[in-house]
Amino acid sequence: MKDTAVLARCNLYAVLGAIPHLLRLDPIAAELVKDKRIKIGFSVKNGPKGTLILNDGTAEMVKGTEGCDIKLWFPSAEKFNALIDGKGTPIPVSGFQHIGFLLKGFTKLTDRLSAYLRPDPEMLKDPVFFKISTTLMLYVIGRAIVQIGNHDKVGMFSASNITDGKILLGIGTDLAVAIHCQDNHLMFNAFPNDCDVTSQMVFDSMTTARDLFDGRINAIAAVGMGQVRISGMVSQVDNINRILDRVAIYLA
Repeated sequence: MKDTAVLARCNLYAVLGAIPHLLRLDPIAAELVKDKRIKIGFSVKNGPKGTLILNDGTAEMVKGTEGCDIKLWFPSAEKFNALIDGKGTPIPVSGFQHIGFLLKGFTKLTDRLSAYLRPDPEMLKDPVFFKISTTLMLYVIGRAIVQIGNHDKVGMFSASNITDGKILLGIGTDLAVAIHCQDNHLMFNAFPNDCDVTSQMVFDSMTTARDLFDGRINAIAAVGMGQVRISGMVSQVDNINRILDRVAIYLA
């Protein structure tokens, strides 16, 4: 079962939170907002609040909606989740002069993000597209682990069993994110320094990571075949994997 409020957190902080990485990885996406400076606030009643700051082809997602140029309000988590699924309409409560950009430029940007996160299988045959798509999925999954571990009842139980430290999730030698745990609270780090990690789970290739993300292989089986390397405090990775199972349910 999904908690719609937790799903809203995943959609805001993990899915839309991947836009800064999209702009860094995809020149076409960056071109869509290369001259745009705008702060778009998202406010969900009794739910998450965040602001996407677009600045000349780069972006940042921050919590809260203070100082946003246009504010979108959603009366429920369900309404916000429907928007992310392409089935809803946002309700601007301020910054009406920016609606044109919201309906055109921003929509093109989120369409570009969706193309990577829910790709046409044919597009994955392009190695460049495949790499960007899989990289973005790692960032989304890492951020979703944090939201589910901090707010989902099942995820919180797993997080309560994680010893303080830094768990690194990597692909090969060049790409990694980290989950920090302190007092059973999880935090995300998109650019970790792996010198002080307490545990790590590293996929041997983009292909292995993709197969695991898409549910084509089992993590335990992949470890047995040498496709996934686990080291350090194994109990940390074990509980992160339990939360990862919940991520698959929320982001399916």
